[in-house]
Amino acid sequence: MMKKVLMSCLLVITSLFTMPAMANTDPYQLVDQVAQRTFDRLKQEQSKIAADPEHLRTIVREDMLPAVDVRYSAFRVIGGQLKNTTSEQREEFVKAFSDYLVVTYADALAAYKEQTVNIGTGSTSAEETLATVPVTVQEPNKPEIKLEFKLRKNKRTGEWKVFDMIAEGISLLSAKQSELSGLIRQKGIEAVSEQLRELTRKPVTPLETGQ
Repeated sequence: MMKKVLMSCLLVITSLFTMPAMANTDPYQLVDQVAQRTFDRLKQEQSKIAADPEHLRTIVREDMLPAVDVRYSAFRVIGGQLKNTTSEQREEFVKAFSDYLVVTYADALAAYKEQTVNIGTGSTSAEETLATVPVTVQEPNKPEIKLEFKLRKNKRTGEWKVFDMIAEGISLLSAKQSELSGLIRQKGIEAVSEQLRELTRKPVTPLETGQ
């Protein structure tokens, strides 16, 4: 079940990053517009993806990463070990983490099977810098999955970006922080960066939805 929830989380969050950055001025509109656009694209490009699953990585890299606050998420994952790293080590980790996200999201997209997404509605004031958008993932003949997406607003640009997702009460960013920050403490950030790079070398592998 947890694999299914994780797949749905990743599938939806991947769909949240295909709109131009200039459209990221309202968290609810961002999630709604981008999710619909991405699922439309998945439907339209299934034949191309079937011929070359690696095309999913191209989609993620071109359409997602420009709108993802990878640095913020990566630094959150490093956590308390941040003070024990050099600027060069942090840059290498951010790049490795970025590539890791591409692989992970591509695997999630490879499991696409006509899921539909319903986005919650709401509003934020000009002073607010954090928002939570509820999302429901539906798949024929299967229980719906309820998620929450955490967004933060860049105080300088005013743009909103997703930085975390909550599934069954579990923060996936916190879970990844618990996993990798411990490894960074034990093995060092350079070893963990290399471990992430090794994961990016594997082929696209659909996450299973039946578990």
